[in-house]
Amino acid sequence: MTIPEALNLNFLEIQYERWREDPASVSEEWRTFFEEYDEEAPARAPATPVSPPEPAPQRPAPPPSPPPVKTEAPPPEEEGVCTLDRVLKQSRVEALKYRYRDLGHLLACLDPLVACPTSHPLLELSAFSLSEEDLETPFYTRRFSSETDTSRAPLKDIVQALRQTYCQSVGVEYMHIQDPEERRWLQDRMEPVMNQPELKREERVRILNKLSQSALFESYLHKKYMGQTRFSLEGADSLIPMLDTLFLRASEKGCREIVLGMAHRGRLNVQSNILFKSYEEIFREFANTYDAESLIGSGDVKYHNGYLTDIRLANNQEIRVFLVNNPSHLESVDPVVEGVAYARQDMLNGDDPKQVLPLLIHGDAAFAGQGVVMETLQLSQLEGYATGGTIHIIINNQIGYTTLPEHARSTRYSTDIAKMLMVPIFHVHGENPEAIIHVIKLACDYRLAFGKDVVIDMICYRRYGHNEGDEPYFTQPLMYQRIKERPPVHRVYGKRLIENGDIARSEMEEIEASVSQCLEEAFQAAQDNPRTFPRLQFYDNWKNYNGIFSFDPVETAVPAERLMELARKLNAIPADFKPHTKLKRLLTTRMEAIEKGEGIDWANAESLAFGSLVNEGYFVRLSGQDSARGTFSQRHSIMIDTKTGREHSPLNTVATGDGRFHVLNSSLSESGVLGFEYGYSIVRPLGLTIWEAQFGDFANNAQGIIDLYVVAGETKWQRLSGLVLLLPHGWEGLGPEHSSARLERFLQLCADDNIQVCNMTTPAQYFHMLRRQVLAPFRKPLIVMAPKSLLRLPQGVSTLSELTDGTFQPVLDDPAEIEKPQRVIFCSGKIYYQLLQRRDTLKASIPLIRVEQLYPFPQEQLEKIVEKYRRPEQQWYWVQEEPENMGPWGFIQHRLRAIIGSDVTYVGRKASASPATGFANLYKQQQGAIPDDAVGQLSGISTG
Repeated sequence: MTIPEALNLNFLEIQYERWREDPASVSEEWRTFFEEYDEEAPARAPATPVSPPEPAPQRPAPPPSPPPVKTEAPPPEEEGVCTLDRVLKQSRVEALKYRYRDLGHLLACLDPLVACPTSHPLLELSAFSLSEEDLETPFYTRRFSSETDTSRAPLKDIVQALRQTYCQSVGVEYMHIQDPEERRWLQDRMEPVMNQPELKREERVRILNKLSQSALFESYLHKKYMGQTRFSLEGADSLIPMLDTLFLRASEKGCREIVLGMAHRGRLNVQSNILFKSYEEIFREFANTYDAESLIGSGDVKYHNGYLTDIRLANNQEIRVFLVNNPSHLESVDPVVEGVAYARQDMLNGDDPKQVLPLLIHGDAAFAGQGVVMETLQLSQLEGYATGGTIHIIINNQIGYTTLPEHARSTRYSTDIAKMLMVPIFHVHGENPEAIIHVIKLACDYRLAFGKDVVIDMICYRRYGHNEGDEPYFTQPLMYQRIKERPPVHRVYGKRLIENGDIARSEMEEIEASVSQCLEEAFQAAQDNPRTFPRLQFYDNWKNYNGIFSFDPVETAVPAERLMELARKLNAIPADFKPHTKLKRLLTTRMEAIEKGEGIDWANAESLAFGSLVNEGYFVRLSGQDSARGTFSQRHSIMIDTKTGREHSPLNTVATGDGRFHVLNSSLSESGVLGFEYGYSIVRPLGLTIWEAQFGDFANNAQGIIDLYVVAGETKWQRLSGLVLLLPHGWEGLGPEHSSARLERFLQLCADDNIQVCNMTTPAQYFHMLRRQVLAPFRKPLIVMAPKSLLRLPQGVSTLSELTDGTFQPVLDDPAEIEKPQRVIFCSGKIYYQLLQRRDTLKASIPLIRVEQLYPFPQEQLEKIVEKYRRPEQQWYWVQEEPENMGPWGFIQHRLRAIIGSDVTYVGRKASASPATGFANLYKQQQGAIPDDAVGQLSGISTG
């Protein structure tokens, strides 16, 4: 006996023993098999539990005692007789069925550019110790039997059914899914129709219509705007009927909104033929016939722009679609789409969140190559980020710009990374629209049934180069020769419908003529006089907010009585709750500070800011790595019962109305999570959306999201955002990385009042800044150089009166009245306290001016302070702890000089390639030199 035979027999014996002990313990197929063929079948009623999927042939642990297997059996052709050979061959057939389900995609016909595979060694009969002689032998099978015999079928019929299901135009990877219910669900919808369901004539004609619209739209643009970049969909035309079917199917299942993210390829086609953006509007974008004075911001190229629309579908259902704006940075839009979708689901107030469907369209090279894809997939089942399943469609051009798959990835498929989610992956032939329609329906239903992602890999090609000015024959001449010879998909499919009698040739010609006429009329209309750029539609909840920054004071103070009431609730512990003993002391200390009216630290002020906002009916969403406790163990917004593990959120005890505090310990991701929070913020302005970096330098890994969306989204796409970034920043001897949040980079990105950048020195300022972000009528991203050592610095505290009076101050003058100083120091952030300590020690007459908001630049406030101290021979200093080529100096020096009218002396670390030293003694030396140079040395050197 061979090893595979021994393994299969061992497996059979275990199944048999389990069945004899309890028939319900094995699958329905094994149960029926043993009852039919075993002479000694127990006389008991058949059990009818839900059957798990057919098991894979594998070697389990040996049974306690083997079942009685007859070694001398009657001839196998005798009915009702169970021979060892017959049982063993049945097990081989079960293994064959499992392998087709698992690996049948290796034999599937998927690539339009190459001949279909005809065999694979792992799927040969010999791989299962079966032969041609066994093809006529009937075997038990529940799914692949004929209508006349519902329990058995010849092996040839079983193999044929498996090949038709898994080895034609659809290849499926789903046996990696560990949930047997999901596998069974998929089998029940694939195997009965062999992944080739019969479509109605109306569906086929609709497919032809959408294929024709797609192809003729692209060819018309190619004719009228020769060589202009449009990222044609040609070669992947089936995407249009696929999306058309998805919208219809989803709307029938209760979906009311789709949030769509996609890169360049096919974007204009999707806008026109799926979202019904008018041809004329698209032609005007090509011809630039809009009035230049009506344009807002810098704008973006046409294949980056978003589009929000409400459309009525052919089934008379209405659906809203938001095509999210995206830049050229591949796949960066993925987490943004998820954030938008999650925010829209949050706004349903408890209704089924699956009404909002995230849909992502990827390129094959980008899906495999870009790390943000994995980060986004990783969020898909996490609390606070899960959107009930995303449908992923990969337009698999089999090339990335000029790079072939063998140079672009180390995996067989571009989709292999998605297997980590244990979700189905469908590979489908891009020129078989009916297979594509079947797969997209299946994907939609799966997402609705299980609330998980699903991936469709549409293997197609790119008819032209990466863009319409590119020549692909330079690098892939053989591939593009094959592409050149392929007729358009709509012609191939139309010919098939004519041959099948679904339509007459005249009907196909009429479809094409109708589309061509619409295109021509729209083109002529677009040649008219310039028109005003159309106002972009967006969600109604933004109507009370604008993008006009103002220094006008915002009423952010909170009455003392209300702060006291909030503090009592925020620092109270439920009677049956047992927190860590240190947390009891922390809450007691916080409450005492508020009762005394002094010594309120940063975490206490933040808690009061959050509490006051949720108490006023606003939401606060705080997301980041370890944000619930806080990186520096300062926040403790979620407390854990040490006996039961139960969680307690004090901030939610004070929430009223729609107010809610939601803090999330995010995955160890920066780009993905920040993109998600940006997406959330552009949809929900009525609250506070915060992303907190564990250390400020973690923003480095999210720099693409910052550059492309956070700082530029308004000027490119008119998308406002009130997102807050908390980036712990400051030199405490923690080495190069954990010192700097790269303040200089944010300041370099500042223009046109696009963002706010703050480096505050007091908890009260932080309190008012957070509340201003919600209560002001404008929405601008807020970048905060958040504190680290200041969290526990005894001097870095505020009084209760500073929270109950006043508002945020972009510049803080020195509270001491210093007349006729010889030197004035400007600074920002925590270096202030070191300078203050040195000044007080030396009793120096040097005012310290704190620039709390660096951008938008507080010009008028600084001018008033400069006039106050202006005198002949005055010395003006800018002091920072960052190296000279970092921090605010490069941004602020020419602005200060313009206000002062003379030079400003720089004091700080010398220019450096690294933000800080990693040696503790050198750090102390460098940090100590700053107050020496700015204020004076402790040895008594004159301070001027």
